[in-house]
Amino acid sequence: MELAKKSDAEILAIADPIMDNLMEASMAIDHARHLQDFTDRLKAIVTIDYVEKVCRQYQSEKGLFGPRELVAILWKQQFTKSPGDYVAEMVLVQQGSRYLVDHAYVL
Repeated sequence: MELAKKSDAEILAIADPIMDNLMEASMAIDHARHLQDFTDRLKAIVTIDYVEKVCRQYQSEKGLFGPRELVAILWKQQFTKSPGDYVAEMVLVQQGSRYLVDHAYVL
């Protein structure tokens, strides 16, 4: 079944183990494991040196990853003058009784 036709729960069941692996491989600074679920395009960008530099930097500054909670919302987005699909992302937070956008980006 196409990803776009899956329920949120089905998508999360796919995404969570992938994110678990990314976080664990990142903390271990294991380049091969970190990239195992990446596209060829992203594998070409994320070099061994890049992974090591980024992981050592965040671990030195912030420590290791702790618990995570789903907070981002993503859509497949199109433009009227540019072909292809993009990703529209929004981070929604709750402040009191209001839901507010804390981050939004289209890439």
